[in-house]
Amino acid sequence: MTAKPAAAAARATVYGYPRQGQHRELKKAIEGYWKGRVTADALMETARGLRRANWRQLVDAGVHEVPTGDFSYYDHVLDTSVMVGAVPDRHRAAVEADALDGYFAMARGTQDVAPLEMTKWFDTNYHYLVPELGPDTVFAADSAKQVGELKEALAPGHTPRPVLVGPVTYLLLAKPAPGVAADFEPLTLLDRLLPVYAEVLGDLRAAGAEWVQLDEPALVQDRTPAELNAAERAYRDLGALTDRPKLLVASYFDQLGEALPVLAKAPVDGLALDFTEAAAGNLDALAAAGGLPGKRLVAGVVNGRNIWINDYEKSLATLGTLLGLADRVDVAASCSLLHVPLDAAVERDIDPQILRWLAFARQKTAEIATLARGLAQGTHTIAAELAANRADLASRAGSAITHDPAVRARSAAVTDADGRRSAPYAKRAAAQRAHLGLPLLPTTTIGSFPQTGELRAARADLRAGRIDTAGYEERIRNEIREVIAFQEKAGIDVLVHGEPERNDMVQYFAEQLTGYLATQHGWVQSYGTRYVRPPVLAGDISRPEPMTVRWTTYAQSCTDRPVKGMLTGPVTMLAWSFVRDDQPLGDTARQVALALRDEVADLEAAGTSVIQVDEPALRETLPLRAAGHAAYLAWATEAFRLTTSGVRDRTQIHTHMCYAEFGDIVQAIDDLDADVVSLEAARSHMQVARELAAHGYPREAGPGVYDIHSPRVPSAEEAASLLRKGLDAIPAERLWVNPDCGLKTRAWPETRASLENLVAAARTVRAEIPSA
Repeated sequence: MTAKPAAAAARATVYGYPRQGQHRELKKAIEGYWKGRVTADALMETARGLRRANWRQLVDAGVHEVPTGDFSYYDHVLDTSVMVGAVPDRHRAAVEADALDGYFAMARGTQDVAPLEMTKWFDTNYHYLVPELGPDTVFAADSAKQVGELKEALAPGHTPRPVLVGPVTYLLLAKPAPGVAADFEPLTLLDRLLPVYAEVLGDLRAAGAEWVQLDEPALVQDRTPAELNAAERAYRDLGALTDRPKLLVASYFDQLGEALPVLAKAPVDGLALDFTEAAAGNLDALAAAGGLPGKRLVAGVVNGRNIWINDYEKSLATLGTLLGLADRVDVAASCSLLHVPLDAAVERDIDPQILRWLAFARQKTAEIATLARGLAQGTHTIAAELAANRADLASRAGSAITHDPAVRARSAAVTDADGRRSAPYAKRAAAQRAHLGLPLLPTTTIGSFPQTGELRAARADLRAGRIDTAGYEERIRNEIREVIAFQEKAGIDVLVHGEPERNDMVQYFAEQLTGYLATQHGWVQSYGTRYVRPPVLAGDISRPEPMTVRWTTYAQSCTDRPVKGMLTGPVTMLAWSFVRDDQPLGDTARQVALALRDEVADLEAAGTSVIQVDEPALRETLPLRAAGHAAYLAWATEAFRLTTSGVRDRTQIHTHMCYAEFGDIVQAIDDLDADVVSLEAARSHMQVARELAAHGYPREAGPGVYDIHSPRVPSAEEAASLLRKGLDAIPAERLWVNPDCGLKTRAWPETRASLENLVAAARTVRAEIPSA
């Protein structure tokens, strides 16, 4: 095809880019600053260097317009709170004394001051810091970061587009501040917030911004008429400003639905929409709304959340249809490339044939530039790229790795009975209490203990050949013995082996399952300086041999107290991997569940009486629109039960979830039929305990009393206070005492002190219960 005249203006752009650098330079600089080894000036220079490198990489790849403001030391929503002056009162003095230290105090807390609550960014594994607002919140513009980064990009001659979290999404993500009535709606502050956005937009215009992007992903969720009216009002008012840049309103992760005509009619200059399979309805909806005459459309046709190569012919067909719906059509990824690793080309351990199927951030920018060139200049100009793309897609579709007949036959043979425990909870609970002999308010931890520098060095030494397998395993045995000994001394009731042999709770298992691929450099930000390497789920899944039995049974041999077997559940194995896009997720989940079912059976046969199957991603993976909830929860809960339902009554099944909004999936948590569920609750002040009580949740629960994502050590009285709040909602005979999450990222001194205080709190509150 040759280019249509209307396509000649097509350009390539992206909404955001990975922040960390090829070697995670940002993580190292920030953590060095926290430890006093890196100065603030050195940290800021590292950040500037990374931004310059990112923009240069984008421009060299053929991207015409680069994002600014997407870079963050910790989180872009926290950056927005700073930009609009929404600093909690408890942090204000720290921010005024030192802006950088105050910023990190909001993110991580201090020994004396709690941090902001943290939760998942829509249905991703990225975590954002939740704004705290109330009727007395006073907003004030601080555009220094946004203007400064814009000027940095302008200096070498780039064409920048500042990217801000939009005002409606910002308020919809917020929660009532501590002490504010729970029914307070932050969206009522919109009229107070819009003048601040207007001031920031004016500052950016004065600094040289032609376009500014306002991200409104919250509008892809189900929204009330009042919320849609707020969006209409926000963009009517911002669009009516006389001294402003051109406004591009962006949404992603799903289709806009009823919000699309609202934004299409707003007096803004363009929309950026997701046109990947997850948001396929946007194309028809845009046509039904009459398109965007006289406006710019940025078409997200390259998947910004997954790592499979783009289907060029399919994307060009979509782009061709869109040409008739807007004055100008540009090409982009569906969302920020923050959610994918930086560069597939540096992977050395992946089969070169399979590597052809993968596109990380750098490869995606090349895809975007290729599509923009084909759209603007005609497909004859990208004939070689189209031919190579067709060959790569055919290679994947025909590969033996994607189809294992034995796995598919076993999956097809699953019946409803395979996903049900043999006895109801009441009977199981009695058998478990008799077998385990635990006290009231039993204490436990979530699984991992600190991953020390020595442990990471041991893994590096093994990979490099500096120690042999025997030497490495002796280090692991020593660590397990120390972890068990500490827990016994501290008085914890149900122990864990600490997971010293595990690099990551998903990757560890993925490396032992067929059908998964592990990367060496595929780091993706989860929160702050926490980066993970999501494995690639490329083919059908099976378990060749036991994965955890050896170390769990060794730990049990070191103590008379019960030691939990620790597994990652099937939904989380999918959610924290890059999943297949060539079959339904439910089919893949069932394959993973059957592999894990074999592991559960082997653990039980080896004498493990408590088995925890973690599903922290159950809520995260919930579709953004209610219409998709039932189908998702049906296969997600079935996969968990399929994993766990083959055990005896006396074997106690635990699950764990953290850092998400659980209120709208309590029924699904109930449907898992786990004997014990542990949940994040410290930062949200036991909200989930109240939600469980309101639902009438009938089994045991451990809402966390120790926030492990902060370096501060909670006192015994603080933990006891939270525990008493838990008792207000959950009867003592069904309440457990535990941290919010695993302790992998914490240091040993704070871990020891915090767990000792946790046990002391349990003993204090236990003594207050007459039945104890």
